[in-house]
Amino acid sequence: MAGYQEMVTDPSYRGQILVLTAPLIGNYGVNDLDIESSAPQVEGLLVKEYCRKPRSQKAQESLGAYLDQHNIIGVEGIDTRSLTLRLRRAGTMTGVVSTLEDNPELLRQKVLVYKQKVGRDLVGEVSCPAVSSWRDRISARTVPDFEGPDKRPERHILIYDFGVKYSILRRLAERGCQLTVMPRSSTASAIRNLSPDGVLLSNGPGDPVDQSFILPEIRSLLGEVPIFGICLGHQILALALGFSTYKLTFGHRGSNHPVKDLATGKVEITSQNHGYCVKLEQQRAGTVPTHLSLNDGTMEGLENRELHCFSVQYHPEASPGPRDSTYLFDKFVALVDEKRCKGGAHNAEKGRP
Repeated sequence: MAGYQEMVTDPSYRGQILVLTAPLIGNYGVNDLDIESSAPQVEGLLVKEYCRKPRSQKAQESLGAYLDQHNIIGVEGIDTRSLTLRLRRAGTMTGVVSTLEDNPELLRQKVLVYKQKVGRDLVGEVSCPAVSSWRDRISARTVPDFEGPDKRPERHILIYDFGVKYSILRRLAERGCQLTVMPRSSTASAIRNLSPDGVLLSNGPGDPVDQSFILPEIRSLLGEVPIFGICLGHQILALALGFSTYKLTFGHRGSNHPVKDLATGKVEITSQNHGYCVKLEQQRAGTVPTHLSLNDGTMEGLENRELHCFSVQYHPEASPGPRDSTYLFDKFVALVDEKRCKGGAHNAEKGRP
């Protein structure tokens, strides 16, 4: 239940100081296969006890050495569970980690100055700068050599990159999909020019309202191509469909959040990492909620069957966390195949291949 490497490299943590409550961190080191992006994304890492000598056959280096390479500060000796309880009472707060012997008042002033600054474009920092294939986005060292059982991907999926995790790309590649990763500012016409079979709106950091400029492009694609949204992608899809979002007092973090599937009544244990949420409404223009959080009753998923789109607030790819929800990738692939079959039949009627 640690998964510290996946969390440290998750682009959704961009701009945040990460606090881990597991009592020992670093015991299995760091390796190329378990990263979720090309570099650490956190601003700092706070742990109770750090293991300097990892014991794992997979380990290529220590966590401390990895953070040092990328100038990320890590601090041990913190009572992280006490700090977590404080955060759960007061809500998300801005913090500072300093290597200088500043007195607390000077550090507090630094925090206040930081809060007054204009917000960072976090998604802009983690989105890819240009169109690329998934193998361009991920080096050969970090990805097993698979693209479906027959090695011939048939479905072309475009990824709107708001900070996509590598595990999302892996889950789709395992299902025989050819993946093209697109910058977050890609227009609908640029998407159409690549003739995708489906579009995935990825996870990412920050406030979804900051990405409002892309909403007209998403709306333009609704109904034309199946769309699947994850985390920030879920919020962006919801905004495009007419819902609103708000900031949670207590964000959802960690790998043990119970979520109820409203269609089946089943409960999934999910991995989550978000500070914003879609406002719960029973229905809006044919879009209905599909999943609810059993912790606080917030919306965790939505779907519009007529427009061939659905999304979830949590992380079905896990990494780290339980894999109760990986079936959602199968659902997306099935939706893509269904749309392709209908399109093929429609073209055949008109005498086109």
